[in-house]
Amino acid sequence: MTLDTSTLRVALAAVDLTLLLLFYFITFRRTRSTYSGSWCLALLLFLAGNAAYLMDGTPHQVWANPLGNVFLVAGASSIWAGARSLRTTVPKFWYLAAGPAITAVVSALDQPATNVWSGGPAYLGFMGLLIGLACRELFLLDRHFSRVHRTLAWGSGILAAFYLGRLVAFVIEGPEGDVFLTVFGSVPATVCSAVIMVVASFTMAELSYEQQTQDLRARATVDGLTGLLNRAAFLDLAEDELRRLTRTRTTASLILADLDHFKSINDEYGHSAGDAALQAFAEACTSTVRSTDLVGRYGGEEFIILLPGVTQERAGQIASDISARLQASASPLIPRLPTSSYGIASTAPGRVDLDAMIASADAALYRAKTLGRDRSVLAGSFEEETA
Repeated sequence: MTLDTSTLRVALAAVDLTLLLLFYFITFRRTRSTYSGSWCLALLLFLAGNAAYLMDGTPHQVWANPLGNVFLVAGASSIWAGARSLRTTVPKFWYLAAGPAITAVVSALDQPATNVWSGGPAYLGFMGLLIGLACRELFLLDRHFSRVHRTLAWGSGILAAFYLGRLVAFVIEGPEGDVFLTVFGSVPATVCSAVIMVVASFTMAELSYEQQTQDLRARATVDGLTGLLNRAAFLDLAEDELRRLTRTRTTASLILADLDHFKSINDEYGHSAGDAALQAFAEACTSTVRSTDLVGRYGGEEFIILLPGVTQERAGQIASDISARLQASASPLIPRLPTSSYGIASTAPGRVDLDAMIASADAALYRAKTLGRDRSVLAGSFEEETA
Protein backbone atom coordinates (compact mmCIF):
# COMPACT_ATOMS: atom_id res chain seq x y z
CA MET A 1 0.00 0.00 0.00
CA THR A 2 1.31 3.44 -0.97
CA LEU A 3 0.80 6.19 1.57
CA ASP A 4 -0.26 9.53 0.13
CA THR A 5 0.94 12.90 1.39
CA SER A 6 -2.18 13.60 3.44
CA THR A 7 -1.91 10.29 5.30
CA LEU A 8 1.74 10.90 6.10
CA ARG A 9 0.98 14.42 7.29
CA VAL A 10 -1.66 13.08 9.65
CA ALA A 11 0.90 10.58 10.95
CA LEU A 12 3.50 13.34 11.36
CA ALA A 13 0.96 15.48 13.19
CA ALA A 14 0.32 12.57 15.54
CA VAL A 15 4.07 12.26 16.18
CA ASP A 16 4.27 16.02 16.79
CA LEU A 17 1.39 15.95 19.23
CA THR A 18 2.77 12.94 21.13
CA LEU A 19 6.23 14.49 21.44
CA LEU A 20 4.75 17.84 22.44
CA LEU A 21 2.65 16.36 25.24
CA LEU A 22 5.47 14.15 26.52
CA PHE A 23 8.09 16.88 26.35
CA TYR A 24 5.85 19.51 27.94
CA PHE A 25 4.62 17.47 30.88
CA ILE A 26 7.80 15.45 31.55
CA THR A 27 10.57 17.94 30.76
CA PHE A 28 9.43 21.55 30.40
CA ARG A 29 7.27 21.64 33.53
CA ARG A 30 10.20 20.30 35.54
CA THR A 31 13.07 22.31 34.09
CA ARG A 32 11.40 25.50 32.75
CA SER A 33 14.53 25.85 30.65
CA THR A 34 14.66 28.10 27.59
CA TYR A 35 15.69 25.17 25.45
CA SER A 36 12.74 22.98 26.41
CA GLY A 37 10.35 25.92 26.01
CA SER A 38 11.67 26.62 22.52
CA TRP A 39 11.26 22.98 21.51
CA CYS A 40 7.69 22.88 22.87
CA LEU A 41 6.88 25.97 20.81
CA ALA A 42 8.54 24.46 17.73
CA LEU A 43 6.55 21.24 18.04
CA LEU A 44 3.33 23.21 18.45
CA LEU A 45 4.10 25.26 15.33
CA PHE A 46 4.99 22.14 13.33
CA LEU A 47 1.71 20.58 14.42
CA ALA A 48 -0.23 23.68 13.33
CA GLY A 49 1.66 23.88 10.03
CA ASN A 50 0.94 20.27 9.07
CA ALA A 51 -2.70 20.72 10.06
CA ALA A 52 -2.93 23.75 7.75
CA TYR A 53 -1.52 21.76 4.82
CA LEU A 54 -4.36 19.25 5.19
CA MET A 55 -6.64 21.95 3.73
CA ASP A 56 -4.80 21.92 0.40
CA GLY A 57 -7.24 21.21 -2.41
CA THR A 58 -10.12 22.87 -0.54
CA PRO A 59 -11.47 26.44 -0.77
CA HIS A 60 -9.46 27.20 2.37
CA GLN A 61 -6.15 26.59 0.61
CA VAL A 62 -5.86 30.29 -0.24
CA TRP A 63 -5.05 31.13 3.38
CA ALA A 64 -4.18 27.73 4.87
CA ASN A 65 -1.24 26.98 2.57
CA PRO A 66 0.66 30.24 3.24
CA LEU A 67 -0.16 29.89 6.93
CA GLY A 68 1.31 26.38 6.93
CA ASN A 69 4.53 27.75 5.42
CA VAL A 70 4.70 30.46 8.06
CA PHE A 71 4.08 28.04 10.94
CA LEU A 72 6.83 25.67 9.79
CA VAL A 73 9.39 28.44 9.25
CA ALA A 74 8.48 29.89 12.65
CA GLY A 75 9.04 26.42 14.13
CA ALA A 76 12.50 26.32 12.56
CA SER A 77 13.19 29.77 14.07
CA SER A 78 12.21 28.40 17.48
CA ILE A 79 14.61 25.46 17.03
CA TRP A 80 17.40 27.94 16.26
CA ALA A 81 16.51 30.00 19.34
CA GLY A 82 16.55 26.89 21.53
CA ALA A 83 19.90 25.71 20.23
CA ARG A 84 21.41 29.16 20.67
CA SER A 85 20.13 29.40 24.26
CA LEU A 86 22.40 26.48 25.17
CA ARG A 87 25.45 28.58 24.30
CA THR A 88 24.55 32.26 24.63
CA THR A 89 21.60 34.66 24.53
CA VAL A 90 18.55 33.97 22.37
CA PRO A 91 18.48 35.92 19.06
CA LYS A 92 16.46 39.14 19.08
CA PHE A 93 12.79 38.82 18.18
CA TRP A 94 13.24 40.57 14.84
CA TYR A 95 15.82 38.02 13.74
CA LEU A 96 13.45 35.20 14.63
CA ALA A 97 10.46 36.88 12.97
CA ALA A 98 12.20 37.85 9.71
CA GLY A 99 11.96 34.39 8.10
CA PRO A 100 8.25 33.82 8.86
CA ALA A 101 7.37 37.39 7.82
CA ILE A 102 9.14 37.16 4.44
CA THR A 103 7.67 33.70 3.85
CA ALA A 104 4.18 35.06 4.57
CA VAL A 105 4.52 37.86 2.02
CA VAL A 106 6.04 35.70 -0.71
CA SER A 107 3.47 32.93 -0.18
CA ALA A 108 0.53 35.35 -0.26
CA LEU A 109 1.72 36.83 -3.56
CA ASP A 110 2.31 33.45 -5.26
CA GLN A 111 -1.29 32.51 -6.14
CA PRO A 112 -1.98 30.38 -3.06
CA ALA A 113 -5.56 29.63 -4.15
CA THR A 114 -4.33 27.41 -6.98
CA ASN A 115 -0.64 26.83 -6.20
CA VAL A 116 0.05 24.36 -3.37
CA TRP A 117 3.71 25.35 -3.61
CA SER A 118 3.07 29.06 -3.16
CA GLY A 119 6.15 30.70 -1.67
CA GLY A 120 8.07 27.44 -2.12
CA PRO A 121 11.58 28.95 -2.56
CA ALA A 122 11.19 31.20 0.52
CA TYR A 123 9.79 28.36 2.63
CA LEU A 124 12.48 25.85 1.62
CA GLY A 125 15.30 28.38 1.85
CA PHE A 126 14.41 29.58 5.34
CA MET A 127 13.85 26.05 6.61
CA GLY A 128 17.34 25.06 5.45
CA LEU A 129 18.92 28.27 6.74
CA LEU A 130 17.33 28.26 10.21
CA ILE A 131 17.85 24.56 10.87
CA GLY A 132 21.41 25.00 9.61
CA LEU A 133 21.92 27.84 12.13
CA ALA A 134 20.64 25.54 14.88
CA CYS A 135 23.13 22.91 13.72
CA ARG A 136 25.93 25.48 13.91
CA GLU A 137 25.03 26.47 17.47
CA LEU A 138 25.09 22.84 18.58
CA PHE A 139 28.49 22.23 17.01
CA LEU A 140 29.85 25.39 18.68
CA LEU A 141 29.03 23.99 22.11
CA ASP A 142 31.93 22.56 24.06
CA ARG A 143 32.24 18.90 23.19
CA HIS A 144 31.93 18.06 26.88
CA PHE A 145 28.65 19.98 27.24
CA SER A 146 26.59 16.78 27.07
CA ARG A 147 26.71 13.27 25.70
CA VAL A 148 24.03 13.87 23.10
CA HIS A 149 24.28 17.35 21.60
CA ARG A 150 26.58 16.21 18.79
CA THR A 151 23.99 13.59 17.79
CA LEU A 152 21.35 16.31 17.53
CA ALA A 153 23.80 18.53 15.67
CA TRP A 154 24.36 15.86 13.02
CA GLY A 155 20.62 15.24 12.76
CA SER A 156 19.99 18.97 12.32
CA GLY A 157 22.73 19.16 9.71
CA ILE A 158 21.21 16.31 7.71
CA LEU A 159 17.76 17.93 7.83
CA ALA A 160 19.19 21.34 6.82
CA ALA A 161 21.05 19.77 3.90
CA PHE A 162 17.87 17.98 2.85
CA TYR A 163 15.91 21.25 2.75
CA LEU A 164 18.65 23.02 0.83
CA GLY A 165 18.65 20.10 -1.63
CA ARG A 166 14.89 20.52 -1.98
CA LEU A 167 15.42 24.22 -2.72
CA VAL A 168 17.97 23.53 -5.46
CA ALA A 169 15.80 20.85 -7.07
CA PHE A 170 12.73 23.09 -6.80
CA VAL A 171 14.47 26.02 -8.50
CA ILE A 172 16.00 23.87 -11.27
CA GLU A 173 13.14 21.46 -12.03
CA GLY A 174 10.08 22.92 -10.35
CA PRO A 175 7.73 20.99 -8.03
CA GLU A 176 6.78 18.52 -10.79
CA GLY A 177 10.34 17.49 -11.71
CA ASP A 178 11.31 13.82 -11.42
CA VAL A 179 14.20 14.40 -9.01
CA PHE A 180 12.16 16.73 -6.82
CA LEU A 181 9.20 14.36 -6.59
CA THR A 182 11.31 11.24 -6.08
CA VAL A 183 13.97 12.54 -3.68
CA PHE A 184 12.75 15.85 -2.27
CA GLY A 185 8.98 15.81 -2.61
CA SER A 186 6.39 16.10 0.16
CA VAL A 187 6.35 12.36 0.93
CA PRO A 188 10.16 11.99 1.42
CA ALA A 189 10.22 15.28 3.36
CA THR A 190 7.47 14.17 5.71
CA VAL A 191 9.19 10.84 6.38
CA CYS A 192 12.57 12.55 6.90
CA SER A 193 11.09 15.12 9.30
CA ALA A 194 9.36 12.42 11.34
CA VAL A 195 12.55 10.37 11.67
CA ILE A 196 14.66 13.41 12.65
CA MET A 197 12.10 14.50 15.26
CA VAL A 198 11.97 11.08 16.84
CA VAL A 199 15.77 11.02 17.01
CA ALA A 200 15.79 14.55 18.43
CA SER A 201 13.28 13.59 21.11
CA PHE A 202 15.88 11.34 22.73
CA THR A 203 18.27 14.30 23.12
CA MET A 204 15.87 17.06 24.12
CA ALA A 205 15.35 16.00 27.72
CA GLU A 206 19.05 15.62 28.51
CA LEU A 207 19.94 18.97 26.95
CA SER A 208 17.11 20.65 28.89
CA TYR A 209 18.34 19.21 32.19
CA GLU A 210 21.92 20.17 31.32
CA GLN A 211 20.83 23.75 30.63
CA GLN A 212 18.94 23.84 33.93
CA THR A 213 22.03 22.57 35.76
CA GLN A 214 24.24 25.22 34.16
CA ASP A 215 21.70 27.95 34.97
CA LEU A 216 21.65 26.90 38.62
CA ARG A 217 25.45 26.81 38.67
CA ALA A 218 25.59 30.32 37.21
CA ARG A 219 23.11 31.65 39.77
CA ALA A 220 25.26 30.21 42.53
CA THR A 221 28.35 32.12 41.33
CA VAL A 222 26.98 35.36 39.83
CA ASP A 223 25.52 38.39 41.58
CA GLY A 224 21.99 38.73 40.26
CA LEU A 225 21.95 42.55 40.15
CA THR A 226 25.30 43.38 38.57
CA GLY A 227 26.19 40.18 36.71
CA LEU A 228 29.60 40.12 38.42
CA LEU A 229 30.98 37.26 40.47
CA ASN A 230 29.45 37.05 43.91
CA ARG A 231 31.70 37.20 46.96
CA ALA A 232 32.08 33.44 47.47
CA ALA A 233 32.78 32.74 43.80
CA PHE A 234 35.31 35.57 43.58
CA LEU A 235 37.22 34.35 46.62
CA ASP A 236 37.34 30.77 45.31
CA LEU A 237 38.57 31.83 41.87
CA ALA A 238 41.00 34.36 43.32
CA GLU A 239 42.56 31.70 45.57
CA ASP A 240 43.10 29.45 42.55
CA GLU A 241 44.58 32.30 40.52
CA LEU A 242 46.91 33.38 43.31
CA ARG A 243 48.19 29.83 43.75
CA ARG A 244 49.08 29.84 40.07
CA LEU A 245 50.80 33.21 40.42
CA THR A 246 52.79 31.91 43.38
CA ARG A 247 54.16 29.05 41.27
CA THR A 248 55.17 31.43 38.46
CA ARG A 249 56.46 34.10 40.91
CA THR A 250 54.21 36.72 39.33
CA THR A 251 53.00 39.80 41.17
CA ALA A 252 49.33 40.79 41.43
CA SER A 253 47.28 43.75 42.59
CA LEU A 254 43.92 43.86 44.28
CA ILE A 255 41.48 46.78 44.29
CA LEU A 256 38.70 47.27 46.82
CA ALA A 257 36.25 49.90 45.59
CA ASP A 258 33.39 51.58 47.41
CA LEU A 259 30.77 53.97 46.01
CA ASP A 260 30.83 57.25 47.92
CA HIS A 261 27.72 58.43 49.81
CA PHE A 262 25.74 55.52 48.43
CA LYS A 263 23.13 55.65 51.20
CA SER A 264 22.22 59.21 50.21
CA ILE A 265 21.36 57.98 46.70
CA ASN A 266 18.88 55.45 48.07
CA ASP A 267 17.45 58.04 50.48
CA GLU A 268 17.07 60.79 47.86
CA TYR A 269 16.22 58.93 44.66
CA GLY A 270 15.04 55.50 45.84
CA HIS A 271 16.45 51.99 45.78
CA SER A 272 15.96 51.62 42.01
CA ALA A 273 18.40 54.52 41.54
CA GLY A 274 20.84 52.80 43.90
CA ASP A 275 20.56 49.62 41.84
CA ALA A 276 21.24 51.63 38.68
CA ALA A 277 24.38 53.11 40.25
CA LEU A 278 25.66 49.64 41.19
CA GLN A 279 25.00 48.36 37.69
CA ALA A 280 26.73 51.38 36.13
CA PHE A 281 29.83 50.84 38.28
CA ALA A 282 29.88 47.12 37.42
CA GLU A 283 29.70 48.02 33.72
CA ALA A 284 32.53 50.55 34.15
CA CYS A 285 34.67 47.85 35.78
CA THR A 286 34.09 45.15 33.17
CA SER A 287 34.61 47.66 30.33
CA THR A 288 37.96 48.75 31.78
CA VAL A 289 39.71 45.60 32.98
CA ARG A 290 40.95 42.67 30.91
CA SER A 291 38.91 39.56 30.30
CA THR A 292 41.44 37.60 32.37
CA ASP A 293 40.96 39.81 35.45
CA LEU A 294 38.46 38.89 38.17
CA VAL A 295 35.72 41.34 39.16
CA GLY A 296 33.22 40.69 41.94
CA ARG A 297 30.66 42.37 44.12
CA TYR A 298 32.15 42.10 47.59
CA GLY A 299 29.05 43.25 49.44
CA GLY A 300 26.56 46.14 49.35
CA GLU A 301 28.20 48.96 47.39
CA GLU A 302 31.69 47.45 47.68
CA PHE A 303 33.48 45.78 44.77
CA ILE A 304 36.70 43.78 44.47
CA ILE A 305 39.06 43.33 41.52
CA LEU A 306 42.07 41.03 41.14
CA LEU A 307 44.62 42.09 38.54
CA PRO A 308 47.25 39.37 37.88
CA GLY A 309 50.62 40.67 36.71
CA VAL A 310 49.72 44.31 37.48
CA THR A 311 51.75 46.64 39.72
CA GLN A 312 50.22 48.95 42.33
CA GLU A 313 50.91 51.99 40.17
CA ARG A 314 49.20 50.47 37.14
CA ALA A 315 46.29 49.39 39.35
CA GLY A 316 45.92 53.03 40.41
CA GLN A 317 45.65 54.06 36.76
CA ILE A 318 43.01 51.37 36.19
CA ALA A 319 41.03 52.71 39.16
CA SER A 320 41.19 56.19 37.61
CA ASP A 321 39.97 54.80 34.29
CA ILE A 322 37.04 53.08 36.02
CA SER A 323 36.02 56.33 37.70
CA ALA A 324 36.30 58.25 34.44
CA ARG A 325 34.21 55.69 32.62
CA LEU A 326 31.61 55.74 35.40
CA GLN A 327 31.27 59.53 35.30
CA ALA A 328 31.02 59.44 31.50
CA SER A 329 28.02 57.12 31.69
CA ALA A 330 24.48 58.29 32.30
CA SER A 331 21.40 56.98 34.06
CA PRO A 332 17.84 58.29 33.71
CA LEU A 333 17.26 57.53 37.40
CA ILE A 334 20.15 59.58 38.81
CA PRO A 335 21.15 63.15 37.78
CA ARG A 336 24.80 62.36 38.57
CA LEU A 337 26.43 59.02 39.30
CA PRO A 338 28.40 58.76 42.56
CA THR A 339 32.17 58.97 42.86
CA SER A 340 34.26 56.03 44.08
CA SER A 341 37.05 55.44 46.55
CA TYR A 342 39.69 52.75 46.11
CA GLY A 343 42.12 50.84 48.26
CA ILE A 344 44.90 49.10 46.33
CA ALA A 345 47.24 46.38 47.54
CA SER A 346 49.80 44.23 45.77
CA THR A 347 52.28 41.51 46.59
CA ALA A 348 55.85 40.84 45.66
CA PRO A 349 56.52 38.02 43.17
CA GLY A 350 56.15 34.65 44.82
CA ARG A 351 54.53 36.01 47.98
CA VAL A 352 50.79 35.93 47.39
CA ASP A 353 48.26 35.82 50.22
CA LEU A 354 44.65 36.70 49.43
CA ASP A 355 43.59 37.42 53.03
CA ALA A 356 46.57 39.69 53.54
CA MET A 357 45.90 41.51 50.27
CA ILE A 358 42.26 42.11 51.17
CA ALA A 359 43.20 43.36 54.64
CA SER A 360 45.77 45.77 53.18
CA ALA A 361 43.39 47.01 50.50
CA ASP A 362 40.65 47.48 53.09
CA ALA A 363 42.95 49.61 55.25
CA ALA A 364 43.90 51.67 52.21
CA LEU A 365 40.24 52.09 51.30
CA TYR A 366 39.47 53.34 54.81
CA ARG A 367 42.31 55.82 54.41
CA ALA A 368 40.86 57.02 51.09
CA LYS A 369 37.52 57.62 52.81
CA THR A 370 39.07 59.62 55.65
CA LEU A 371 41.03 61.75 53.19
CA GLY A 372 37.82 62.93 51.55
CA ARG A 373 36.75 60.13 49.18
CA ASP A 374 36.88 60.16 45.35
CA ARG A 375 40.49 58.95 45.30
CA SER A 376 42.68 55.86 45.43
CA VAL A 377 45.22 55.02 48.11
CA LEU A 378 48.04 52.51 47.74
CA ALA A 379 48.47 50.13 50.65
CA GLY A 380 51.74 50.38 52.54
CA SER A 381 52.73 53.85 51.48
CA PHE A 382 49.22 55.34 51.84
CA GLU A 383 50.09 57.84 49.14
CA GLU A 384 46.87 59.33 47.95
CA GLU A 385 46.04 59.74 44.33
CA THR A 386 43.05 61.43 42.84
CA ALA A 387 40.90 58.75 41.20
